[in-house]
Amino acid sequence: MSKEDAAGNDDWHRNEDEITERSHIREGVQSRSESLEKILQTALADVETATTLSTNTTDTLCKAIVALGEATAHIAVHLQNYVQHTYAGSQNASGDEQLHLDILCDEEVFKAVRASGVYATVASEETPSETTVGEGMFSLGCDPLDGSSIIDANFSVGSIYGIWPGKSLIGVKGRDQVASAVALYGPRTLLAIALPSIQRVLEVTLMKNRTQWDISQDKITIQPSGKIFAPGNLRATNDHAKYAKMIQYWMENRYQLRYSGGMVPDVYHILTKGKGIFSNASSEKAKAKLRLLYEVAPLGLVVECAGGVAIDEGMDMSVLDIIIEHTDQRLGVCFGSREEVEKYKEIMFQ
Repeated sequence: MSKEDAAGNDDWHRNEDEITERSHIREGVQSRSESLEKILQTALADVETATTLSTNTTDTLCKAIVALGEATAHIAVHLQNYVQHTYAGSQNASGDEQLHLDILCDEEVFKAVRASGVYATVASEETPSETTVGEGMFSLGCDPLDGSSIIDANFSVGSIYGIWPGKSLIGVKGRDQVASAVALYGPRTLLAIALPSIQRVLEVTLMKNRTQWDISQDKITIQPSGKIFAPGNLRATNDHAKYAKMIQYWMENRYQLRYSGGMVPDVYHILTKGKGIFSNASSEKAKAKLRLLYEVAPLGLVVECAGGVAIDEGMDMSVLDIIIEHTDQRLGVCFGSREEVEKYKEIMFQ
């Protein structure tokens, strides 16, 4: 067999595997949706008595989160079958080169939210303008594929989702979110869901050939302290003396370094271990890159609902209290255990 024939045969088998995988995904829609909805309904059973949310709103919120679970399941298939690190020849509004995979993942989110019928507006890192998707009661800000720059090394990557009430994502705060979620794609596909109405973060895992969501952590809690650090944007230490001092403190005090270069896996590590600190400070020469709408506010809600702290890099203010003025608003952050963030403030704010 020639090399060309062998290559063609490999492509055929790969395409056949992907078709089979997609068939399983389509067949599992009902069981997947029902399993996740049941978990959410159980978690939110008493929410109407604890908050101002009505039963109708709670049911609709469950449908909104289930739609994100569907998007996550389909993105997981794209990631498993992704072979070539190919660029689409376009840039998103932030100036980042887009992979074909970025666009595919973005499309999966839009398909899922449109099909749910409960969303009005969506803005994503790849489609950064507010886009009307229906007449629903919620709006979604998301990063469908966070970590595309490290995916060619087969590192874990993620998706970030924030759900706001109403039809606009401008002029709102992260604290206005009714829920947020972060998906982690690695050996397993995980989805951590923040429910601020009950101040709880639960984790579900995609199981049984991607046909069912099972609860894997009933309540994620971040402890007050823990010697794990994930320092992002280290280039800023060249012209940010306080950030350099902060890094030196962590090293001198023998903190464990757990940094992959992806915001989702690094923050998720803190959620899984229940302790630690993630920082991403900026400087004059190393500007802030994290987007408030797509990344910071949704992840900040997850961290705070788990008992952690999520503040702006340079002021003692929760990222959830910053008004979203436009879709490309950027900032630096510090997330993590309360006592670890206090130490960060002592050094960075002095």
